[in-house]
Amino acid sequence: MKPVHLFAGILVLTVFFSCSNNNNQADATGTFEADEVIVSAEVGGKILALGIEEGMAIPKDSAVGWIDARNLSLQKEQVEASVQALQEKTLDVNPQVQLLQNQLSVQQSQLNQLQHEQLRIEKLLKADAATGKQLDDIKAQTDQLQKQMQVTRQQISVQKNQVATQNRAILSEASPLKKRAEQLQDQLDRSKILNPVSGTVLTKYAAAGEITAPGKALYKVADLSTLTLRAYITATQLSKLQLGQSLKVKVDDGAEAYREYTGTLTWISDKAEFTPKTIQTKEERANLVYATKIKVKNDGKLKIGMYGEVTF
Repeated sequence: MKPVHLFAGILVLTVFFSCSNNNNQADATGTFEADEVIVSAEVGGKILALGIEEGMAIPKDSAVGWIDARNLSLQKEQVEASVQALQEKTLDVNPQVQLLQNQLSVQQSQLNQLQHEQLRIEKLLKADAATGKQLDDIKAQTDQLQKQMQVTRQQISVQKNQVATQNRAILSEASPLKKRAEQLQDQLDRSKILNPVSGTVLTKYAAAGEITAPGKALYKVADLSTLTLRAYITATQLSKLQLGQSLKVKVDDGAEAYREYTGTLTWISDKAEFTPKTIQTKEERANLVYATKIKVKNDGKLKIGMYGEVTF
């Protein structure tokens, strides 16, 4: 501060002009945030357990609680019983086919006898010891028996086809029932509350013993190992930055000290917006800024909502 003395008569007026020092002035400022995940219930029911507390670090895919799904389990058992009942409704074609095959076997034996008798009569006819009528009669009996055997074979084929068709119609009901059982099993699996990301519990919205519904929030978790500083830059600063660039980030460390971190610029908004802070003059309110995201490795001292400064 430099004093300037103005003399008017005997009155001395001293005015101080502030000489600002821009050496410590930040190029951009913002606040830290994290990628927060709100974990919700996937099925409805009573919360049997929810073993988390705010501030607790939990790994990815760990089971943190269960929702009562007894009703779903009973529904699945009912569907599986229905599938089993369909198996018992199917017909066994073997006894009926076996009966017809036994009949065919008897007919085959009779045919063999008639064919043997036909050969004997043919020999006797050559020796004039039998008549032509006898030969015609035995041939007629042979033809008739062969036709009966053909009918028996057709009956066996028809019987197999009919039973197979009936069984297919019965078992066709099993496919949708099995799919229903798979759906119920999927819902049963979702009754287990799994943590989707490694992180720290920020807020707990529910507790064991409460009744929840699908989509109802249970807790909020975020990975605090790396925080994001959302800072705003002007159009003139935009040309100085590029994605992947390393930037110096400072946060308050006491009254007049700073802690420095190295951050990486990961995102620059493609749209300009009005500066989100309170502006005193109309000219400054008219200025447009661009939002940026800077990833900063957290040493445990950075907190969500903490103020940070960026130096290019």
